[in-house]
Amino acid sequence: MQHFFEYIDTLNSPYEAFLCDTSAMEFPIRPHFHYFMEMIYMLEGVSRVECDGENYIVEPGDLILFHPESVHAIYTATGGQLKYGVIKFDVNKLYTENSYAPKLRTILEGAAKSEKADIFFKKAQLQGFGVEEIFEACRRELKYRNYGYDIIVHNQICFLLVYLIRLWREKGFDTDAAVSHPLDTYSIRGITAYIDEHSDEQLKVEDLAEMCNMSYSCFAKNFRRYYGRSCKEYIEFIRISKASDLLLFTDFDLNYISQETGFSDSSHLIKIFKKWKGVTPKQFKKQQSNEKST
Repeated sequence: MQHFFEYIDTLNSPYEAFLCDTSAMEFPIRPHFHYFMEMIYMLEGVSRVECDGENYIVEPGDLILFHPESVHAIYTATGGQLKYGVIKFDVNKLYTENSYAPKLRTILEGAAKSEKADIFFKKAQLQGFGVEEIFEACRRELKYRNYGYDIIVHNQICFLLVYLIRLWREKGFDTDAAVSHPLDTYSIRGITAYIDEHSDEQLKVEDLAEMCNMSYSCFAKNFRRYYGRSCKEYIEFIRISKASDLLLFTDFDLNYISQETGFSDSSHLIKIFKKWKGVTPKQFKKQQSNEKST
């Protein structure tokens, strides 16, 4: 059964990429919305897509994107089966070291409100850009999750978004005006980027709530509504995720890893790691090594 609100666990899956084949899934996709951004690239068949009251005929080679909280649905336009690639991501993960271009999250927020930033891109506009390869690269990286996979997926998504923004600019979308608006970092949906960047530091939920100009209870309630878990759990998960990568892809000891990921000491790391993973860091690393060798 499909629901009007689609929940995605951005805590565990800030990025998703997969293929949809309507011959092997529940279809059509009824009207729904979600808090993440979604891009669809049509591979086979012709679909009719509804988004916020507008209708689009999407053919092979076309791409359409859905901004967070937009209501959309997907149907077949001809009665035949469809096959299309999907990329979903949390826009709050789209940050770069560059001070101006691109402030992707701010630009996307502006694009969602602009008539000059169409969500639909025809095949001719995307010709020669390798969109299908980008979707496949993201799908492959998220499937195998090899060293640095999240960096590659992030960069592929940013690469594609920058190209789409260039197309918007050609239509008159003013990116300068978009980035001139202050980035709403200190909001429920923006504070996660701050947590990611400062997860190796001492973080208190009370302080984060104050940064968002919210009471503790209001902040906690809204955070759980958006992310499905408490803010404390989010912080723990981010730290455990980073610790897991260090365990898998480096030979650093637990003392170093605990310092780099915001835990008070190695004992604290072991306790929280076992809470989330069900095993100790040492057991986790051994299990992963055994799986790779088989």
